Amino acid sequence: MIEKRKDYISWDEYFMGIASMSALRSKDPSTQVGACIADVNNKVVSIGYNGMPIGCDDDKCPWGAGDGLDSKYLYVCHAELNAILNTRDGSALRGCKIYVTLFPCNECAKAIIQSGIKEIIYGSDKYAEQVSFQASKRMFEMAGVTYRQYQGRTPKIEYRL
Repeated sequence: MIEKRKDYISWDEYFMGIASMSALRSKDPSTQVGACIADVNNKVVSIGYNGMPIGCDDDKCPWGAGDGLDSKYLYVCHAELNAILNTRDGSALRGCKIYVTLFPCNECAKAIIQSGIKEIIYGSDKYAEQVSFQASKRMFEMAGVTYRQYQGRTPKIEYRL
C-alpha cells in the first residue's frame, strides 16, 4: 500500500504563503503587506494587500512617506482592512483567523476586533516599539483576540520573466 506524502505544508504555512503571495500585488515601493483570512474549517474566506482605494488612480497618489497631503499614509488601505472589506459576507469573519505578513496597526486592530476575527498570525513585528502597535496589542488583549508570531517555513515565491 502506498502511504500519503509526509512533507506537505501545514495550514499555517499554507495561509501565510497565500498572504505572502498577496503582498506581491502591492505597488508600495517600500512595504508590501499581504493578508489571508481563514475560517474554522481551514477555508480561505478572503485575501488582501496594501494599496490605494478602488477608484483612486495609484499613478496620481503619493507612494512616499512625504509631508501633509503628499504622504501615502493618508491614502493607502492596509492589507488587513482590504481583506475584511473584500469578504462577500461580513458575518463569515466571526471566529476566523487572519494571517498577515506584518503585525496590524491600531486602525487595523479595530477593524479586526469589530469583524469578529479571533486570532492573528503575523510575520514581522518590526514596529513593535511604536505606540500605535502597542495599542493594537492592548486592544487585542482586552477583546480576547489572540496573536502569535508565525513559526513555520517561509515561502519563497519567485517569478521569472
